[in-house]
Amino acid sequence: MHAPQTPEPPRRPALRSRLLRTLVPGVESLPGSGDPPRHRWGFGAFLLVQAVFLITSVFVVIPFRPAGDEQRLPPTGIVVALVVPTVLAAVAAIVITVVRGNGPWRDLRLRWSWAEVRVGLAIGVLGLVPTLVAARLWSWWVGEDNANSAVGSLLSDIRLSPTLAVVVFLHVWLVAPICEEIIYRGLLWGAMERLRWSRWSVFVLSTAVFAVGHLEPSRTPLLLVIAIPIGLARLVTGGLPAAIIAHQVNNFLAAVGVLLTVSGMMPV
Repeated sequence: MHAPQTPEPPRRPALRSRLLRTLVPGVESLPGSGDPPRHRWGFGAFLLVQAVFLITSVFVVIPFRPAGDEQRLPPTGIVVALVVPTVLAAVAAIVITVVRGNGPWRDLRLRWSWAEVRVGLAIGVLGLVPTLVAARLWSWWVGEDNANSAVGSLLSDIRLSPTLAVVVFLHVWLVAPICEEIIYRGLLWGAMERLRWSRWSVFVLSTAVFAVGHLEPSRTPLLLVIAIPIGLARLVTGGLPAAIIAHQVNNFLAAVGVLLTVSGMMPV
């Protein structure tokens, strides 16, 4: 006679699954989830993309160098300096995935999913609370004059035409988050996944590199706070679209402020 078997206790859902179900009820997994894709690029690809960004930042403004005693670039040159290096760096990242991998949709986890969009929106909106609090505390700590971002400093005291103002607004709100996520939560994240690092290790390092990579030492602690919810969106979903959406939500208010400032509708 066999002794009755004790039923196994139900397994507790993983943290990632619990977060997914909390943000989007009924969702257990997303298209971006699963084993990391196999590709042949790693940290060298990320460093190459960073080099593209830095080199482009130097050379793209040469045609717009001011003549005579003028010290500042013309408005068109400022917009070009803001937009082109970031876009070219992201394009370089995509080219690397095509040449050395399986393409951006698979290697960078860019597969579209409305569930993932909803997760990105939820995390982005929730992330605004610590971001706005941290920004206010940081401004109080370092002073309003020292709390400005690199973009804010570049565009300070200038007025742009309506067309250029809209270009800057769309770049800060929509385009820059796509490009930066491709580089940091796409290429850098994938380089660490290739080495089989744990999800949390990848999250921590990519968050830190994102903050430092903006080359704004005085704002690095604030950028760390901003990057945490964006990285969590990538961690929870396993894909890049949620991180892009969360980043765009975070950038929206700043983009509106830039638009109003460079249009002359709001004082600097």
